[in-house]
Amino acid sequence: MALLSAAERLYAEQGLAAVSNRAVSEAAGQGNVTAVHYHFGTRLDLVRAVMARHGAAVDLLRVRHAAEVEEGAGLREWVRCLVRPVTEHLAGLGIPSWQARCTAQVLTDPLTRNLITEDALARPGLTTVVGALEQRLSGLDPGIRRRRAAMARNLITHTCAERERDLADDTALPSHTWSDTAAELEDAVHGLFTAPVTHPAPTPTPDPQESP
Repeated sequence: MALLSAAERLYAEQGLAAVSNRAVSEAAGQGNVTAVHYHFGTRLDLVRAVMARHGAAVDLLRVRHAAEVEEGAGLREWVRCLVRPVTEHLAGLGIPSWQARCTAQVLTDPLTRNLITEDALARPGLTTVVGALEQRLSGLDPGIRRRRAAMARNLITHTCAERERDLADDTALPSHTWSDTAAELEDAVHGLFTAPVTHPAPTPTPDPQESP
């Protein structure tokens, strides 16, 4: 749909806060400037629709990848299931595309980030992959595991957004492919999850007999 494509491009290029529903309608060539409200409702509903059409496609790829993982596979194989569906989907969008950069903008807004994350975690493919990752990272403190998962999400999102921008600007290395990006992300995310945990030194307890 023209409205979804226009919204995705404008959000990617300008950010969510700078783009009005009216601007989306005009960019889509709609004579009725209230077309977004008529078809989707609020801006948040429009953002969800933009993300959902890509999210569903990525999750179908993720289901396929997860089904190919052998019994007893380790962390690396499940990290691949986290990364590869994203890069494979982006590779299929052609040049230029805006989805990765739009995602980066959506995830910088606290309201849309929480909502889109909830939507994504409800999809069957990601549910399977996250569950498998949590099993293999069960030795990590839950808080550390949660924070590292957020770091991994940001790493994947912004690395893909940077590559998409380079491709659109024709500044990407011709020899570097989306598959190369996926391999580098697998290395980085696996390293992030398996990095040693450095516990901060305990704060000394003040001696009440010492003067301040």
